[in-house]
Amino acid sequence: MYTDQVAPKDMSRDLAARHGYKIYPTVAEALTLGGDRLAVDAVLLIGEHGDYPLNERGQKMYPRHELLQQIVEVFRRGRRAVPVFSDKHLSYSWKKASEMYRWSRELNFSLMAGSSIPVTVRVPELELPFGCEIEHAVTVGYGDPDSYGFHTLESSQCMVERRRGGEKGVAAVEWIEGPAVWKWRDGEGQWSAPLLEAALATNPNVKPGRMEQNCKLPVLFLVDYRGGLRTAVYMLNGHQSGWVFSAQLKGQPQPVATHFGLVKPGRDLPHFDGLVRCIEEFFVTGRPVYPVERTLLVSGALDLLFESKVRRQRVETPELKVAYRAPGKAYFQRA
Repeated sequence: MYTDQVAPKDMSRDLAARHGYKIYPTVAEALTLGGDRLAVDAVLLIGEHGDYPLNERGQKMYPRHELLQQIVEVFRRGRRAVPVFSDKHLSYSWKKASEMYRWSRELNFSLMAGSSIPVTVRVPELELPFGCEIEHAVTVGYGDPDSYGFHTLESSQCMVERRRGGEKGVAAVEWIEGPAVWKWRDGEGQWSAPLLEAALATNPNVKPGRMEQNCKLPVLFLVDYRGGLRTAVYMLNGHQSGWVFSAQLKGQPQPVATHFGLVKPGRDLPHFDGLVRCIEEFFVTGRPVYPVERTLLVSGALDLLFESKVRRQRVETPELKVAYRAPGKAYFQRA
């Protein structure tokens, strides 16, 4: 193991003493077990939860790119690579995220990344039919628009990527916040209102009362996809917690909706079960259980949404022409 920082509540040293693994002073030494060649079967990269600065946009500059660069240097020297799982977004920066993706293709190593939310339990269980026609989609999340915004966007992406024609990328994004969110919902975005209600109806963690009163600073991410689909991703702090999704499918009279995660968890953080299972499957087989392009696209969309926030306008995103095919069977925890 290598740790970039040692926090006051660090657990790694105690766990190392109890379980007999070694903590190395550098990434390279961890990957080579102190030797001169790669000596591990896979790499788990969790680049967060440290004391790192914010950039001028308010994004936390976690060193995922810098850590993967050190991993890649070991791969290059030994002319051998192994599977790498990177937790959550590839990077806060589209430029850095796309370079991380290019490294995996250049050195031909399997790369998988992403959030726990798309692969946790869904209540009610919902798998959109592969190749379905989605007219509109709404996702609702909460928390910090940077870290939890990623959770929410990827929860949306894991659903809409199953639409007819496959994923072709994002054409434009827009960040709206404050009272302008309600103005958009009640005007141009009237189509999102019934989907918003359907999504929230699946969540027991909704505060009584009107969302306009409960949520003091709403944030809305509008994502326009190549091919015409528009999705609305609401961040409603104070009104609800958790992640919910709803979509209107062509030919169906009522929207479909689900809540990500157990409605009544019996222990702390059960939503990680699905992600740990995915990581284990990936490390054993060497094959990602869902495409890393999902995480690449969401990483870029979030970065350019922050650009939209700064510029206070819709931002065209020709760089987000990320095309991929979703798995025919959605991979998430079924029980």
